[in-house]
Amino acid sequence: MTKFILTALVIALIGPVALHAEPAPWYHWRSKSTGALACSQTPLGAGWARADGPYRDARCEKPLPAK
Repeated sequence: MTKFILTALVIALIGPVALHAEPAPWYHWRSKSTGALACSQTPLGAGWARADGPYRDARCEKPLPAK
């Protein structure tokens, strides 16, 4: 019974934190060799540099408001 109460308490305390999670922002990445732009949430490698962002969508069209 004590294990059940402890588990329920942990779920009750962690639940609100998990519900407020947001997706990672998107950024424009520019190729260092060709200058081409790509939209990605993560770095594309050594040959790419972050150009601008953050954005809310995968097309890098909707900027995130400044916090």
